[in-house]
Amino acid sequence: MEISENSRVWIYQANRPFSNSETAQIEQTLNAFTDGWHAHEHKLAAKAEVRYNRFIILMVDESVAGASGCSIDKSSQVIRELEQKYNVSLFDRFNMAYKKGEEVISCSRQEFEELLQRGEITPETTVFNNTVQTKEDLETRWEVPFKYSWHSVVFQALVS
Repeated sequence: MEISENSRVWIYQANRPFSNSETAQIEQTLNAFTDGWHAHEHKLAAKAEVRYNRFIILMVDESVAGASGCSIDKSSQVIRELEQKYNVSLFDRFNMAYKKGEEVISCSRQEFEELLQRGEITPETTVFNNTVQTKEDLETRWEVPFKYSWHSVVFQALVS
């Protein structure tokens, strides 16, 4: 399904990588969910995917039908069920992710601060901006160097 660049996006970051088989199972669950996802009797033009075996991404093309509070609650319920089934945290906003080479690593906020202080995370390190809200932003502003991310503002005092 093709959805517009203005589609609304939600990103859930796991605190550990999923195995390939877990990713396949999760995508199957998400596809079943998005195929039947409705808001006020209207089918949502929705898509879901897992990237890097770590990020669950839901998208809704609100030019077709807008997501409602109840429909968003239903998606949150599915994500919570995935948390329980796979024994993983998906709602922890203090779980930070960055790239080391091609590997995606996650850590606590405290660990992230320590890595910054030791210079292991630099202004050029790719970090993930899970606050993006549209598909276009997902493609252009999700994976960015630390120096261009919100992280650089929050952790400004720690950057050498």
